[in-house]
Amino acid sequence: MQALDQTVIKAPVAEPGVPLRSPIATDILSRWRAPLSILALLVLPFLLPSQALAVNVLIYGLYAVGYNLLYGYTGLLSFGHAAFFGTGAYVTGIAIGAYGLHPLAAMALAVVAASGLALAVGTVSIRSRGIYFAMVTLALAQLVYYVALQASSWTGGENGLRGFTVSRVDLGIVSLDILNPLTKYLFVLAFVGAALALISRILASPFGAVIEAIRENEVRARACGFDVERSKLLAFVLSGLFCGLAGALSAIHLSIVPLDSLAYHTSGTAVVMTLVGGAGTFFGPFVGALVVLVLEDVLSLWTPHWQLALGSVFILFVLFLRRGLWGTALARLAALRGRA
Repeated sequence: MQALDQTVIKAPVAEPGVPLRSPIATDILSRWRAPLSILALLVLPFLLPSQALAVNVLIYGLYAVGYNLLYGYTGLLSFGHAAFFGTGAYVTGIAIGAYGLHPLAAMALAVVAASGLALAVGTVSIRSRGIYFAMVTLALAQLVYYVALQASSWTGGENGLRGFTVSRVDLGIVSLDILNPLTKYLFVLAFVGAALALISRILASPFGAVIEAIRENEVRARACGFDVERSKLLAFVLSGLFCGLAGALSAIHLSIVPLDSLAYHTSGTAVVMTLVGGAGTFFGPFVGALVVLVLEDVLSLWTPHWQLALGSVFILFVLFLRRGLWGTALARLAALRGRA
């Protein structure tokens, strides 16, 4: 697994850093990557068979983007990000169902809670490296899972959290009908777009350069005077923040929070989507989310053993497309530009 980790993270970074021939072209790609990604996501509901599937692609794409900030850009393999996704979902559901908070206030509280949990988990886990780091994050995430399982009076235990529904979101001058599929999609896209703009800004900042330096060579980054531990912790917290936002959107979308949102296989979902799309690329996690969710939707109609088929597809990607779909496409585009 450690060899796989090194193979994937050392792949060339797509944005920023695609070896385009002209530095001006690289700058344009980096500057416009968030708006271009949002434009691509705008047409998504018209290309998929259902808008519910399109909303899932948005939510899990954001979840994978948050994970990619830690894994693809910082080089830290985590198996515990379901803790942040599930925390965001549970806090949103409890805040709306039990306390009657406005959905936006509940989402803000969920993001704060997920960030706080990420700070606690990150403080403990960044003391270790490699596979030990991954195992520590997995163990702490399982601890969160069992806490939620035992606190059934708050979380619903094995049955999940039910009893809350968001049918409308009042924004003062306008009230959004969330039961309308297209309105719900645009509502979710607004948060995803804001998150993408913020992530793009983070990656273009000096901090973004620092975490990429840590990914490439942690010892050299420390020798250059960077505070490696603090930078890794900040990357961990930011990653948890975006995963918590994805969980909050999932709660509003489904009007239920299943206990599986905290399970280890939900953490694995983020890993699979990131690798299939392309670790260390900006839009790759959305490509991975689209491929994984569409395959899950199609394969589950054909066979009850769809997870076996999906796992086989993932193995093929790891063996033959180590940069993922989006990463491979960008690398080939860069090679064609270089020959021109």
